[in-house]
Amino acid sequence: MLDEIDTFIIRELMENARKPFREIAMKLKLSDVAVIKRVRKLEERGVIRKYALIVNPAVLGYNKISFTGINVKPDKLFEVASKLREKEHVKYIALTSGDHELLAVIWARDSEELKKIHDEIKNIEGVINIYPAILTDIIKADAYV
Repeated sequence: MLDEIDTFIIRELMENARKPFREIAMKLKLSDVAVIKRVRKLEERGVIRKYALIVNPAVLGYNKISFTGINVKPDKLFEVASKLREKEHVKYIALTSGDHELLAVIWARDSEELKKIHDEIKNIEGVINIYPAILTDIIKADAYV
């Protein structure tokens, strides 16, 4: 269970993971050591899993982003997931309990490259079908799983 101080620290770090602990401590009227200890405990407990950089794919030349549902034969699920994890253009992959067994976020430079990537995925042994949803705009992007 998180208390109000831990929750405040998490919000501050979600806003800017590089925010100095001293700055957070001043807002909380705590010492930086107290904040550092709390952050370390949050990391140890797995509340904070990773500090990550969020980039703009378009600035890097990736103009097509696809959220792709992938239906897989049950006996091939982990094999397919493992193969997808190895592909550079797959930026996120998750097991789901919804309409599809897997959900992948794919970055491509253009429509032609995205089609090629989707065709590659369709041809992985065990893949039944794919269901791409092409990202057209981001409305909100506060936090990721």
